[in-house]
Amino acid sequence: MRNYVVAAVSGLALILSGQVVAADVEAGKRKAQEVCASCHGLDGNSPAPNFPKIGGQARTYLEKALNDYKSGERKDPIMASMAANLSKEDIENLAFYYSGQSGLHVKR
Repeated sequence: MRNYVVAAVSGLALILSGQVVAADVEAGKRKAQEVCASCHGLDGNSPAPNFPKIGGQARTYLEKALNDYKSGERKDPIMASMAANLSKEDIENLAFYYSGQSGLHVKR
């Protein structure tokens, strides 16, 4: 009987954790629309050559980059001003969202 309880609790935890991640991705998408999309595009693949393509980048890379812009460790006046008002949660949500987007595919 105890095994059934453990299995049920574990299953519920997995289901709930998936919903939390989905909520983070949706929050990231909303924040991307609000803050990032005008330069990087909603999917992170801006057609403008002067804006980096961030769609499909590693989540950890995106988090580090945004934190570094926010702290001043990484220098760029535009990105520093964009990152300045992002919370830790915003940065995590944006990184989850953009890391889940498709990267740019180049035809050869």
